[in-house]
Amino acid sequence: MAVKIKLKRLGKIRSPHYRIVVADSRTRRDGRAIEEIGLYHPVQNPSRIEVNSERAQYWLSVGAQPTEPVLAILKVTGDWQKFKGLPAPAPMLVAEPKDKRAAFEEFTKALEAGEAKGEAITPKAKKSEKKDEAAQAESAESTEA
Repeated sequence: MAVKIKLKRLGKIRSPHYRIVVADSRTRRDGRAIEEIGLYHPVQNPSRIEVNSERAQYWLSVGAQPTEPVLAILKVTGDWQKFKGLPAPAPMLVAEPKDKRAAFEEFTKALEAGEAKGEAITPKAKKSEKKDEAAQAESAESTEA
């Protein structure tokens, strides 16, 4: 029996999250799993990755083959390097959460001071101008023929 370490998809249509599972290679993607060894939530900012390193090391040592996405996750967490005896990767960088309130306050101050305009960056084209351009293009085509 070939054993794979793969992702099991959960969640809604546009908000997926995954469990890292050990399963028989013949089972379907979201089918029965032997063991769950981690979580992966790609939609969160920063993405959430949790892997039970001890269990991942065990399954790799007994011959379980990770799929490509799981291999990438294991490389990020350093479990793959630990298994292969390679040097550990650089620590994961965690993005600092943006303070939306402060950015909004800066924008409102700029609006009050007249430095920023609350308008669209590109000007809107009038429908009559579009019709004029289309008419000019048609007249240019008819004169060429």
